[in-house]
Amino acid sequence: MKTLKDIAPGQTVNVVKLNGEGAVKRRIMDMGITKNTKVFVRKVAPLGDPIELTVRGYELSIRKADAQMIDVE
Repeated sequence: MKTLKDIAPGQTVNVVKLNGEGAVKRRIMDMGITKNTKVFVRKVAPLGDPIELTVRGYELSIRKADAQMIDVE
């Protein structure tokens, strides 16, 4: 299974599952990233942190560690 961390800039993916629990999962869900959400990867910083996304019309930055907990297809 691919995670959001593995996706190249310029691609749109669909969220399949959120891994993790507690505060980390809540923080991801508070950003509007839930199951079946379409996520567009706009830009990845040179060292991979942060990853800039467009989710539901909003531009977000997410840490690489958090992106690794989001399974996509």
